[in-house]
Amino acid sequence: MIPAGVQIFIALEPVDMRLGFERLAGLVRERIGYEPRSGALFLFVGKRRETLRILFFDGSGMCLFSKRLDRGNFVLPQAVREGVTHVEVDDAALEALLDGVEIAKPTAPKEPPRRVH
Repeated sequence: MIPAGVQIFIALEPVDMRLGFERLAGLVRERIGYEPRSGALFLFVGKRRETLRILFFDGSGMCLFSKRLDRGNFVLPQAVREGVTHVEVDDAALEALLDGVEIAKPTAPKEPPRRVH
């Protein structure tokens, strides 16, 4: 279960899934610009996007969770502009991502169909 109100950041560049606590914490500082012990969740994916790792601090120590999909790939949200190294998502988007569901970009509402007389 994801704590309510926690910030969730997804690194958009793939990383080596062999990296451990310290190197991933360094990437949080370098690529995302946050302190790894801030209480936020930091997600990283591998090159093939079939493996995902989540780094976070639970108050007493660093935690590192991994998930590998049996089939398919994790589909990350798009960067909002060029040069962005990470995106922030809400807990519903994280749940969808962990379930292997594509996180769609918000689209403009469609116009209602016109009535023909």
